[in-house]
Amino acid sequence: MTNRWLQLSIGIVCMVMISSLQHGWTLFVNPIDDKHDWGLAAIQVAFTVFILSETWLVPFEGWFVDRFGPRPVALVGGALVAISWSLNSVADSLALLYFGAALGGIGAGCVYGTCLGNALKWFPDRRGLATGLTVAGYGIGSAFTVIPLSRTIETSGYEAAFLWFGLGQGIVICLVALLLAKPRTGSKLPAPHVPQTARDFAPREVLRSPLFWLLFVMSLLVTAAGLTFTAHLATIALDFQIADVPVSLLGVTLPALTFALTLDRIANGLARPLCGWLSDYIGRENTMVMAFTLGAASIYAFGRWGDDPVMFVLLASAVFFAWGEVASLFPATCTDYFGASYATTNAGMLHTAKGVAAMLIPLSEPMVTATGSWQAVFAIAVGMNAAAAFLGLAVLRPMRLARLKPVPVAE
Repeated sequence: MTNRWLQLSIGIVCMVMISSLQHGWTLFVNPIDDKHDWGLAAIQVAFTVFILSETWLVPFEGWFVDRFGPRPVALVGGALVAISWSLNSVADSLALLYFGAALGGIGAGCVYGTCLGNALKWFPDRRGLATGLTVAGYGIGSAFTVIPLSRTIETSGYEAAFLWFGLGQGIVICLVALLLAKPRTGSKLPAPHVPQTARDFAPREVLRSPLFWLLFVMSLLVTAAGLTFTAHLATIALDFQIADVPVSLLGVTLPALTFALTLDRIANGLARPLCGWLSDYIGRENTMVMAFTLGAASIYAFGRWGDDPVMFVLLASAVFFAWGEVASLFPATCTDYFGASYATTNAGMLHTAKGVAAMLIPLSEPMVTATGSWQAVFAIAVGMNAAAAFLGLAVLRPMRLARLKPVPVAE
């Protein structure tokens, strides 16, 4: 089974390379506005374009992966990652910025869907853990680039940061993608620990299943809240007037925003394999309810005490930890319910919930302008997490028990 661990490691490296495209975006927003004065709301549309192009095309990219294997799709993704940030470095209009964001989203989606699908197929026995480790690269990877990106922007300008980091990330993806491979037909893989479907469902069948659409709604609710924090954390810190306030924790002193961005990515990344591993043993739905409840509580606490620099760092980390599990639990759950043969395509269809969630992000700025604070946004985010926790406990689990025929589990 050495080969599958090699495949997992390659997927993690690729995920690390695309992580900054989403999680590092907040560092660029204000510098872009300072130079071009396009307005924060208009610039944030680029983030929405990125998320939409990343998510909505994943089912089609997943179809190519399921049919032709992971290598060619990942290579295309790596090339587009390099091109997109290179375009961003010279963008002198919103149209060009949006075009670069679209290419980056397509590239990231190719890499994300490929690596996620590969993990789902290679690890039926540890699907939650393998998926969690893979997507942890996407969550925690940017923690290694937040400080270098921030310093490059400060010393050389955001244009240089876009160019050099974009080229570097794209080249690494293309090199390691040459080693990607899917399990051979008839490969003997370990038996699962949790109940899974006895047959594989094609994408058309999945789209007709109420279980899929329930998963979609739950993913939409939690992801919308999480993406709002991802896109607006820097703006929230500026509005709280604490972005540059020094914070000392664990012997390290950094500005509050930089500290929060670093810890947030680490917390978000750690939650993915941790919750995935836990779900392999206590069940997907039980783990979801625990994480969503924590999400509601942490966002509520952030709204009350987040204007303190130290609490801003700690509570933002709790928020990102709580929603990090979305990236591991939902794909693993989808594959448990509908099988591994079409895992990349089916998980890609579920991943489009992130695209729908991204369409809600631009609504935050007008809401803050109208109310004069972020409290209404926080309250809605709390409600979304609470609703998802309720659906997981009261609806999803009973539906799965009534429908899914379990296969024999491993001892």
